[in-house]
Amino acid sequence: MKSKDGPINATLEALVRRDRLVVVTALTAVIALSWAYLLAGAGMGMSAFEMTRVSQLGMARGMSEGGMAGMAMMTRAAWTPGYAVLMFFMWWVMMVAMMLPSAAPVILLFATVNRRQRDTGHPYVATSIFAFGYLAAWAGFSLVAVIVQWGFELTGVLSPTLVATNATLGGFLLFAAGVYQLTPIKHACLRQCRSPLAFLSTHWRRGARGALCMGLLHGAFCVGCCWLLMGLMFFGGVMNLYWIAGLALFVLCEKTVPAGHWFGYAIGVALLVCGAGMLALAF
Repeated sequence: MKSKDGPINATLEALVRRDRLVVVTALTAVIALSWAYLLAGAGMGMSAFEMTRVSQLGMARGMSEGGMAGMAMMTRAAWTPGYAVLMFFMWWVMMVAMMLPSAAPVILLFATVNRRQRDTGHPYVATSIFAFGYLAAWAGFSLVAVIVQWGFELTGVLSPTLVATNATLGGFLLFAAGVYQLTPIKHACLRQCRSPLAFLSTHWRRGARGALCMGLLHGAFCVGCCWLLMGLMFFGGVMNLYWIAGLALFVLCEKTVPAGHWFGYAIGVALLVCGAGMLALAF
């Protein structure tokens, strides 16, 4: 005799697959649009390719050989309210482009669990609410990054091309990021990012408010895991595509590959050594 549960389970699995497809499509679209915005220059008046080239020329050869485009970028921007908002969105979109791929597993798992919760009679909550909470945490980081950027520019340790001009600052950023990679708090946050099922099992809350709080909490763990790594953008260039892509790839590997936490330790040691070397030379 055939079980009545067979058709029900088949329907449930079909709905789960459909929801996953919708979520994957939405995530892919948001990530692609974020990268497109960055590549177009994030409203800075130059494409990211040009800004990367100018940034490298500025670091290697100085202002005189940056060309006309470089000279345009070398003019220090006035910090008006409009410019501050532009910088905030530049940072936030950059964080979306860099961090959302590594958050995809927990977002997809939330969508699956949420679907099964609805099928057992609980209210449905849009996955976008959880994702918005996650991105809101990175919006908070972006606000702090803008304030730090303003302070660095004000004191002259950050060039108009958004690269550290001070070897001491560069060495300190590398050293601090390296040390943090080895700390217990870093790896406590990393465990939450590497274990979506454990995170949702431990912190699950019902309803739209619960989904928003879970997204904010998971985003806070991710910020706690990666904030000093993102601070390295001031060392390599805030709009340097090599640094953006390299850090994004590292974060993705650290959070998703089986031995990612050991990879994080290794990179931490390398950053610490490089930073110590730069500081020794600076002094």
